[in-house]
Amino acid sequence: MTVSIILASSSRYRAALLSKILLPSEQLKEDAFIQIAPNIDERTQAGETPQSLVMRLSVEKAKTVQKNNHKAIVIASDQVACSPSGEIIGKPLTVKNAISQLRSFSGKKVSFYTGLSVVYADSVNVSTRIQTHLAVTHVYFRTLQSKQIEYYVRQENPLDCAGGFKSEGLGISLFERIESEDPNSLVGLPLIQLCGMLSNIGFDVLSPSS
Repeated sequence: MTVSIILASSSRYRAALLSKILLPSEQLKEDAFIQIAPNIDERTQAGETPQSLVMRLSVEKAKTVQKNNHKAIVIASDQVACSPSGEIIGKPLTVKNAISQLRSFSGKKVSFYTGLSVVYADSVNVSTRIQTHLAVTHVYFRTLQSKQIEYYVRQENPLDCAGGFKSEGLGISLFERIESEDPNSLVGLPLIQLCGMLSNIGFDVLSPSS
């Protein structure tokens, strides 16, 4: 099976995760995968829950990119963080907002919902032409002092990350514990489930020459 794989995202974090399991090989055309930004409207629809939002957007992202890349396997994901009160938390974008967000998380639980979609129109099995999965991650924050939060934000500048932290870096020190089926989900791409989805359509990351 020789195929092109596209990550429907411009995120460097998701690309770094995907590169862990997709290595250049005879099975893949040219690079292991390429990135194409889907450029869709990501606004929440009326009455939409965080879970349904990420599932809808991950499918829309994959389908949008697949329209012009009919033979490729297209991978997409979407993620939101929810405050202890259940409100969707956006990217802080400024230092002030990042500090404010993290202060509000101190000693509390924040939930992350990650929608994953794999679209492959050439799959022999019709049921696997569009595959989806919802990954849920609960992050329990330590009780943090203001100086700790301010130090963290200065060191990592996590302004483009939902919730205002990077769990793959110093951000791990903010937590008491994480509850998740896949630690990669928190960064934005559930790799364990993705490996299974790729296998379902005949692409085994452990058998690159098959």
